[in-house]
Amino acid sequence: MSNRTFTMIKPDAMRNGHAGAIIDRFIKEGFRIVALKQTKLSTEKAGEFYAVHKERPFYGELVEFMSSGVIIAAILEKENAVAAFRELIGATNPAQAAEGTIRKMYATSLGENAVHGSDSDENAKIEGDFFFSGLEQF
Repeated sequence: MSNRTFTMIKPDAMRNGHAGAIIDRFIKEGFRIVALKQTKLSTEKAGEFYAVHKERPFYGELVEFMSSGVIIAAILEKENAVAAFRELIGATNPAQAAEGTIRKMYATSLGENAVHGSDSDENAKIEGDFFFSGLEQF
């Protein structure tokens, strides 16, 4: 079990001005920020990041959305980070997310759900390394 996870604050939350409140929530929940950057994914890079979903019907829409605006990428650290973070962000569909979770508070739909959170320790490492070199992780 790893103590690190990866997240992105997605274009919808950025456009709606929720980035500061979301990052504040990470910190208040005891996550330490290991790496943080604001960036914009090209269509090509978004497609590469979400390649695991290439055969799924929502892939094109997901790539288009994730390359539609600025994001914040971050690696966070806490004991049992992946599970703790997934609990904090809530269900992918904000209508099904528990009260007080980030997606319940800030997501607008299943497709525009405010934040990404790694689903496993292995993917957290892969996803974090996609955005950050070793020199950028503290």
